[in-house]
Amino acid sequence: MIFEGQAIKVAVDDAGVATVTLDLVGESVNKFNSLTLNELAEAVTALKHIDDLQGVIFASAKDVFVVGADITEFTTWFELEEDELSDKLRLAHTIFNDISNLCCPTVAAINGIALGGGMELVLACDYRVMADSAKIGLPETQLGIYPGWGGTVRLPRLIGADNACEWICGGAQKRSEEAFKDGAVDAVVPAAKVNESARHLIQQVLDGKLDYHARRDELRAPMVFSPIEKMMIFESVRGVVGAKAGKHYPAPMAAIKTIEKGISQDMEKAIETEIKGFVKLAKGPVAKALVNLFLSDQQIKKTAGKYAKNATPVKQAAVLGAGIMGGWLISPPLKARQSS
Repeated sequence: MIFEGQAIKVAVDDAGVATVTLDLVGESVNKFNSLTLNELAEAVTALKHIDDLQGVIFASAKDVFVVGADITEFTTWFELEEDELSDKLRLAHTIFNDISNLCCPTVAAINGIALGGGMELVLACDYRVMADSAKIGLPETQLGIYPGWGGTVRLPRLIGADNACEWICGGAQKRSEEAFKDGAVDAVVPAAKVNESARHLIQQVLDGKLDYHARRDELRAPMVFSPIEKMMIFESVRGVVGAKAGKHYPAPMAAIKTIEKGISQDMEKAIETEIKGFVKLAKGPVAKALVNLFLSDQQIKKTAGKYAKNATPVKQAAVLGAGIMGGWLISPPLKARQSS
């Protein structure tokens, strides 16, 4: 064991392949809070100092990979001044960039849900193996923001600008079949085989069958479109997304604007474009309202779950009242009975 914290452990096998295991102590799921981010930075620093490192696998000891950022903690980021928030984002980007710049191939072993920041960690790796039962996605627009740790930069380069706009603006969780079809993952296997398959991918690189350097170069470079092609892609996307989002939800359209600008920039400039747009959204009233709504919904579910545990099973039910609705419940109209 070369690193062991409260959220992350790193071990290296005899062949020089390291496994970074996410396992947040005291929680049923992995999530990106300050502890996890800080330990991830320490883990990556430790990996940099390993001589003759052959590969790195990012895996989870829980049933999920990473469910995303800890919203209860990261709402405090939104209260920061714009410059301070930008710096916070840059620190996170540094961690993910360090992962994508490691001296060896990296593979994400996605055994379960990987959302938000968890998906952005996945995107920072060279290859991705996904369990057939897992789901991945970038749901940030549902909170009035968009991905802020490289999602708008890396996903378009991986699956294409039009697909990336649909993934990010829609905020949906993607099943393994769709993720593989769009090119977001390299292999889909049973959950029990995810780590084994990730190790096999690294071996293919070591055997010269896969060139991770070429993949990195392709994913870091600006994307090339003719002016007409670029216009057709983004005008079409804006029309579809704008009709669905409406004027009161700015995040999807802001994401399109950021993606459109970022695909023509190198990685460093594209990241700055993402940060600038993210900060503007995070400081706006819509993000604040949607995040508060999300937190309230989570609190209701948590409270309801506690009551449900102590609830007495329902064995009988009765209808009070002899009005029209009560009578219908006791004895539905003849037409309804016949149709049933």
